Amino acid sequence: MVFETFVPFVSGMTNQITTNLSQTFTNMTLEKWIRVVIIVGAYCLLRPYIIQLGAKSQMKSHEKEAAESEAAYQAKISANELRGIKLPGVDSDDEDEDESAATGADWGKKARRRQRTMIKKLLEAEEARLQETKEEEEDKDIEEFLVKT
Repeated sequence: MVFETFVPFVSGMTNQITTNLSQTFTNMTLEKWIRVVIIVGAYCLLRPYIIQLGAKSQMKSHEKEAAESEAAYQAKISANELRGIKLPGVDSDDEDEDESAATGADWGKKARRRQRTMIKKLLEAEEARLQETKEEEEDKDIEEFLVKT
């Protein structure tokens, strides 16, 4: 039943569209063709500038939104910061803090501190060894020039 009413509707619409389109092109005068060419040409010439203008205004609005969200983010203080707990990504080298007063948030703090000091000692030892080998090479170069006889 729906199909029977739909088919005449679609055929009527296609017939009307083709009739209107053909009449549009057959009834065009020289003045109307010139008007269409001017409008299309102006659109082609001005389109890049309009797009640039839109991009600039969009960039300004995005920057404004980013600044507002950054300001809102900076204004918020997390609950951990209020409690005095440091975030895992922010690990300080403060060794003056009281190590006996460990809370649940300080688990592994001593181990991380030991690991840092061990790495620092290893790096210092490696730098000292490299310095000694460099000095020995310099001594060999100087000895080479002195021993020539």
